Amino acid sequence: MLSTTAYSLLAPIFFFLTLLFPSNAQLSATFYSSTCSNVSSIVRNAVQQALQSDSRIGASLTRLHFHDCFVNGCDASILLDQGGNITQSEKNAAPNFNSIRGFGVVDNIKSSLESSCPGVVSCADILALAAESSVSLSGGPSWNVLLGRRDSLTANQAGANTSIPSPFGSLANTTSKFTAVGLNTNDLVALSGAHTFGRAQCLSFSQRLFNFSGTGSPDPTLNSTYLATLQQNCPQNGNGSTLNNLDPSSADTFDNNYFSNLLINQGLLQTDQELFSTNGSSTISIVNNFANNQTAFFEAFAQSMINMGNISPLTGTQGEIRTDCKKVNGS
Repeated sequence: MLSTTAYSLLAPIFFFLTLLFPSNAQLSATFYSSTCSNVSSIVRNAVQQALQSDSRIGASLTRLHFHDCFVNGCDASILLDQGGNITQSEKNAAPNFNSIRGFGVVDNIKSSLESSCPGVVSCADILALAAESSVSLSGGPSWNVLLGRRDSLTANQAGANTSIPSPFGSLANTTSKFTAVGLNTNDLVALSGAHTFGRAQCLSFSQRLFNFSGTGSPDPTLNSTYLATLQQNCPQNGNGSTLNNLDPSSADTFDNNYFSNLLINQGLLQTDQELFSTNGSSTISIVNNFANNQTAFFEAFAQSMINMGNISPLTGTQGEIRTDCKKVNGS
């Protein structure tokens, strides 16, 4: 045990180290229990209401959290509009421009929370809670969302362009982007399973349909019947923004059909199918397991969402609690 004198001498050092290495242990499922005890129900009710008029919104909100966490951690930097000190918004980065959506729902949630418990709940935590509500309300697993993140004062458009996994990337490239934020192969496969709901624009996969990697032929890992359907939906020189179901069998339901689709070469994005079709990859056995066992997938997905939500959060006195998720306070 440290003596009182020794502790007094070492305390400033401990404090300094805490500032250098803030702990994710500061995130807690009960963070708002005394300051905004109904935060989860407010978020859930807003997501449920949004789903009634927009079947895509659950997938869109889940993707918002994902694209936020991969750039400077889960700090709601993706929500900041260009203006003031924000000279380059992440919304205008290539992976997000004319693609990321759900901002209106986030604003509605923030407005409700500001009415109920002003200045308390961060936009970063709203994204984490909205993702959980989106998944569980769509038939997927539920989990205890760890809370206590704070909001960034800056955005990182360049980081968004380089850190968010691309639908055109190789499995090795995608894996490296997950590794860079502390996520492993199991997280990669489990989180890819979020493509069990939502849509993708033709431009996200059209390179597979006609001239894959300069071969002059379609991607050989595409099921031929599925290929014909996709070629009809996305003709050469057609509208690149046409939407297609990521999971053709149950487009708006969160289930394990995404993995069953991969087994029959019906992954929509190149990065989807490569999880199963890359020879010798450790991802193949994980895909097989999730395709055969929905419970295993749900448990892994919930844990991987918690892992992702732990990426470099701002805590304590770092950042701020934004009053308006679109802009830094006072701007």
